[in-house]
Parts: sequence; C-alpha cells; structure tokens
Amino acid sequence: MRLILHLADLLVRGTALMLALIGALLALACLGGAFSDRLDALTHLTPVWLCLGLAAAILGAIVTRGEERRVVLALALVTVAVTGGLMAPELAAAMRKPAKAEGTTLKLVQFNVWAENDDPEATLRWIQAQNADVLMLEESAGPDSWRIQKRLGKTYPYKVSCDGLRTCDTWILSRWPMVRRRGFYQDGRGLAGAWATLRHPAGDFTVVATHFAWPVPAGVQQAQSRLLAQKIASFPKDTTIVAGDFNSTPWSFSLRRQDKALGLERRTRALASWPSGAFSRLASAPFPILPIDHVYAGKAWKTVKVERGPVLGSDHRPVVVTLTR
Repeated sequence: MRLILHLADLLVRGTALMLALIGALLALACLGGAFSDRLDALTHLTPVWLCLGLAAAILGAIVTRGEERRVVLALALVTVAVTGGLMAPELAAAMRKPAKAEGTTLKLVQFNVWAENDDPEATLRWIQAQNADVLMLEESAGPDSWRIQKRLGKTYPYKVSCDGLRTCDTWILSRWPMVRRRGFYQDGRGLAGAWATLRHPAGDFTVVATHFAWPVPAGVQQAQSRLLAQKIASFPKDTTIVAGDFNSTPWSFSLRRQDKALGLERRTRALASWPSGAFSRLASAPFPILPIDHVYAGKAWKTVKVERGPVLGSDHRPVVVTLTR
C-alpha cells in the first residue's frame, strides 16, 4: 500500500510539473505569432493554455514542496502572465457599456448555420423569431442547411451570395432592397463572401459577409484578411458593416492586424461562439470557448446590444448585434 501511495504521489507531482512546463512553452510560443503565422495558430487557443497554467498552479500548490514547488509555480506564473496579457485587452473592451437606442436601429444576425446542421427546423424558427433586418449566413448551401435559407425567402426577398449560385457558401439576406450587390467569387476564388449596398430610410449603407479558412495551414487566412481589406477599401468607412465567420480569435496577432487594416470597429468582444453542441459524431461541446464570429461597423453606428444565440443545429452559436445610426 505504501508503494502504491508513493507511486501515486510521483504521478500527481509529475503531472503538475508537466502541465506547468507545457503551458509555459506554449504560452511563450504564442508570442511568436507577432512574426510567424504558424506560431500564431497556437495563439487562438490562448484560453486553453491559460487553463493549463491555472491547473498547474493549483495542483503544484497542493502536492509539491520546496524547490519543486517553486519551479512549478514559476512556470505556471509565466503561463498565466503571458496568456492573461494576450487576452486582457479584449476582456477590457468587452466591459464597455453599450449605447442607448436613439433613432433608427438595425438588427443583424451573423450565423454559420453549418452545412451538416442537425436541427434545421429549430434553426429556422429561431432565425425567424429574431425579426432581424439583415442576415449574414455561412455554410448555408450545404445539404442540411440549404432548406433553412430557402424558407427564409419570403421574409428576406433580397439576397446575394459568393457567386450568385445555389452552391455558394456565404450569403447576405435582407429585408431592405439591394441597390448594388456582388459576390467575391465573381472577381476570383480567393475569398468566400459577398457585399450589398442596402436602400434604407436613414440612408444607404453597405454590408459585407465573409467566411475565412482555418488558421492551419498557416498563411491562407492571413491572405484572405488582406484581400478583404482590399475589397472593402472603396466603401464608405463610416457606414460599412462587415460580419462573418473569421475562424480567428481576438487575442491572435492576425485578427489584431485585421482590426487595424479594415478601419472599422469590431463590435463583438470576447463573445465565444465555437464550438457548440454535437459538432462531431464523437464529441459535444458543453459551452463555446473561442470567439471566431465577428461583426465590424463604421463610426456612424453605435452599439446598442450584442448577444450570443442559443445552441441550435450548428457547431457555432449565432451572434445578434443591434446598432443605432
């Protein structure tokens, strides 16, 4: 029995040291995202590395002693300090108070409905209940998600997709007439997305929807971000709205560079939207941990409300943003 207890003690202490070491190495590697797109892929998982550091600190404080404790706690402190520093600006921005609704408001829904949506009826009911002015939908041309968009046609008669075809990934649906519209695929297939200028009583404005690639392989997402900045450069910065599934988190260096390049204010702050529900046959997510669905808007818009929608048939949670002009 004494031998078993001794082995168990070694195992727990070794686990604490391993968590602390791995967490510190990964956290420091994240800092390399400032100059390396490959290392920046690790930065997206900063909340996970933070949890490693916290777990190592708690476990180390309980089961280790002497020099061993100092090493474990020092490594855990490095992890927490680096990851906390990366996340702090975003968390601070999320604490800002929204504006009061004055004058005309605009309600929009940003939602990757997922090509393999396993509950399209519930998804459709929720979207209709929002009574939004504009919908930005990604993966809405999949075998399970196409009927969602098809049945929204009466409520949202104006629409545009990446290339105007049924099989395209990203769509904008609007209650307001589109005086101009175009899919990004009509100018080349480097970026899934579309734009439309809407005729609105308070004045015309342009909305843009897009869907980025994953952070790996490195470089593709960053190229898409640069292309998006080029695509919207001619639109009025004060009234333009950009939304989409960017597959990029706010503590990454890639999204920080994009925030500056677009010249718009990101209105979604630390709002985790992925993963959600049964996102694979083998795994379900108890709650989302990564904010990868974002909404930007020009300075003519004030943020009234930003909400995360419920678990539906998608691996993403929807994002609902209300703006006032």
